[in-house]
Amino acid sequence: METARIEKRVGVQAPSDDIWNLIADLPSWDRWNPVETTVEGTIAFGGELALTETVEGVGERRAVARVVEWQPRAQLVWAESRGLWFRSVRYYEIEELEPGSCIVANGWIFRGLRGEMYFDKHRAKLKRAAEAIGEAIKANAES
Repeated sequence: METARIEKRVGVQAPSDDIWNLIADLPSWDRWNPVETTVEGTIAFGGELALTETVEGVGERRAVARVVEWQPRAQLVWAESRGLWFRSVRYYEIEELEPGSCIVANGWIFRGLRGEMYFDKHRAKLKRAAEAIGEAIKANAES
């Protein structure tokens, strides 16, 4: 059951391959992603990702998560248990409308009682973070 979701969708005038290459190059995230930096790990089912997440107004935190879904040129999804009654899912999705034109979504899903409380407290800040990431993907993929 989803407790809460934050998502930003943005149109990107670039091939899905270019967008995927940007997302799949984990060491380069510090050059384009304003929220998730110093990303290390393996994009594979069950692969571990270690990253630093900085959401303005919330602060910086180090996280370790597991890849739960991925498909080249389409999606990267990871999940993290944040303790009792709090699980988060983070995702990037690429939908190719036609060659060279895509919709890219990024967002968070929060589950559990504490996840719902976290969402309620930080909703506006997380929305701004997702918007900043969406705009960063657009700018970097289109350049």
